[in-house]
Amino acid sequence: MGVSPVHDPRRRLVPRDVRTWTDVRQDCTATDQQGCKPQGRSLIMIPAMFGFSLGISEAYMTVLVKTLEWATLNIQKAHTEERTLKASGSNGLIQREDGSMEKELEELRRSRPKPPVGGDFTLSDCFYFTRKGIESIVEDEVTQRFTSEELVSWNLLTRTNNDFQYISLKLTLVYSLGIFVRYCILTPLRITLACIGLSWLVIGTTAVGFLPNGRVKSWLSEWVHVICYRICARGLSATIRYHNRENKPKKGGICVANHTSPIDIVILCNDGGYAMVGQVHGGLMGVVQRAMERSCPHIWFERAEMKDRHLVTKRLKDHVNDKTKLPILIFPEGTCVNNTSVMMFKKGSFEIGAAIYPVAIKYDPKFGDAFWNSSKYSMVSYLLRMMTSWALVCNVWYLPAMHQQEGEDAVQFANRVKSAIAHQGGLLDLQWDGGLKRAKVKETFKEQEQKKYSNMVVGDDSSSNSD
Repeated sequence: MGVSPVHDPRRRLVPRDVRTWTDVRQDCTATDQQGCKPQGRSLIMIPAMFGFSLGISEAYMTVLVKTLEWATLNIQKAHTEERTLKASGSNGLIQREDGSMEKELEELRRSRPKPPVGGDFTLSDCFYFTRKGIESIVEDEVTQRFTSEELVSWNLLTRTNNDFQYISLKLTLVYSLGIFVRYCILTPLRITLACIGLSWLVIGTTAVGFLPNGRVKSWLSEWVHVICYRICARGLSATIRYHNRENKPKKGGICVANHTSPIDIVILCNDGGYAMVGQVHGGLMGVVQRAMERSCPHIWFERAEMKDRHLVTKRLKDHVNDKTKLPILIFPEGTCVNNTSVMMFKKGSFEIGAAIYPVAIKYDPKFGDAFWNSSKYSMVSYLLRMMTSWALVCNVWYLPAMHQQEGEDAVQFANRVKSAIAHQGGLLDLQWDGGLKRAKVKETFKEQEQKKYSNMVVGDDSSSNSD
């Protein structure tokens, strides 16, 4: 049973180690010495605080993997003549060629002799723009990054692309039992653990905030943060496998990662402390932010300050120049993307001049959809959906530190880091701005494409001829 969000011959959407159900089971039962931290649901606080398990989470994941294996085999038997369930229109409907405007137009013009001087207009060019327009209407590269990742087969969840279908009585009974387990047993325990984790975070950071600045306060602050995030992770039945821990972000640096969900923070902070950067919020989130800031120098901005790039850059530089402070955690995409791609990184964090520590995060959608579609679901609704899923299973890769090269500007540096993260996580590397989720394409982007085509029609040597 594999994951097939969008079939595209130019990319692979799974990590380097293509994983079977057996691999998942081995990961979930691995020991901490192997780099795997199984996170189970348990009301016993001591295992959560110190990052070890009593074996309950391993047993749960083993039973879950075997159940999904059995369900997959039953579904495949019921559809022998039709190997996969009917997928949505985005699966393989359009196969795009990897080429620039110049290359694709050259292919259309190859049967026509090249003019001796300059360029010209060819009627066949219309076919290129017509095809691009139809592709964008049916399946554009941006919109589909903000919809849930497609699954080939049903994973016994009610919130999948393939809803419940009657296949057999046994499968229906298992599906019904799963609903009872998830909603009546797991969800109350998970909500309880999440409330405990957030409460302890507020209380612990507030208490640490009264201590004088120094090594003791810094150590206690990081310890409180990590413990509380581990408790919250257990509230999501999170199974996390960390790779290449020798590359973990160090103090005085900036950690950048691809962004799928607000839970990314919980996933990364299970393995170490970070200083957060973000906008000041009100309500419950504001209470948590103010408490965290008392014990650790997190960087929170007012809405008006966020628009002042110079002020943001200055505060970030001041933070990284102090080698005693925790590394800054930033998600340069600026929005959540659906676990299949990495979109354009904003250049702000790459103008600081500090070491950049890239991190790739890849969730396994077979156990639950980790993507937060903020335009469709509120934060509370999203968290409830996660708490009623089977589990949260993901891989985290720490990449070697990267530095800005001589002659490389911030945009080029950001693209190089983004490409490294996409390659390691098996994600599609896109140049589109994630802000297009809610905004229209900038006029400058349209003008760039128009200028490219204009140069092809007029000819690159037109300026020299005019002289």
